[in-house]
Amino acid sequence: MAGHSKWANIKHRKAAQDSKRGKVFSHLIKKIGSAARRGGGDPESNTELRLYLQKAKAANVPNDNVDRAILKATGQLEGISYTDFTYEGYGPGGIAILLEGSTDNKNRTVAEIRHAFSKAGGNLGENGCVAWMFQAKGILSVSEDELDDVDAFMETALENGAEDFDHEDSVVTVTTDPADFLTLREAVIAAGVKDFLTDEITKVSETDVEPDLKAVLRVMKLIETLEDSDDIENVYHNMEISAEVAEAL
Repeated sequence: MAGHSKWANIKHRKAAQDSKRGKVFSHLIKKIGSAARRGGGDPESNTELRLYLQKAKAANVPNDNVDRAILKATGQLEGISYTDFTYEGYGPGGIAILLEGSTDNKNRTVAEIRHAFSKAGGNLGENGCVAWMFQAKGILSVSEDELDDVDAFMETALENGAEDFDHEDSVVTVTTDPADFLTLREAVIAAGVKDFLTDEITKVSETDVEPDLKAVLRVMKLIETLEDSDDIENVYHNMEISAEVAEAL
């Protein structure tokens, strides 16, 4: 029985790892497809696509998956047509949520999104109801342990487009304009940074909301549901978790 139990544990652990890897693959494929749809399938002229191709290579995403995502996004696969979308709404506790993605069936997608909001106690809103709260930014965050010299890192970042810094809890976070993100990322890698806690082009809110524990749990469940959708690429929100709620979690 001990041997059987050990094998069961190994199987469960492997299943969890495979599931996590599958989510990473799915996320990167979405990013690659959206980047190709917006800027074309040539990474030499599409810096966003080049970024996610680098990430896909590092994560060992199969080349066939990557190539198919680009072909689908650029309309080179017959019979498949995707439309980009943006949806906005409010989750539990008045949390603003902005969604971006693409679909081959907009009616199906909006019905699924509306159902997810309704089930969580939120509601899908009109275009423009929350988008104004969010601004596109490139974000890099690095653990102090990764840096030989924090000041030197900040100087390199400043020379390559950094707009703002945050140094808290042994983590240095750099914010930049999306157009400068890839240049900044490549510069700090060249300066010796090998591992990022965060490195992405995203959208950040100008004002955050700190809901109570009950609302936080419901928002987290809603975000998880939305992120699991094959059609949704990005889920942005303005939820800030307070120290008290974080401790309770």
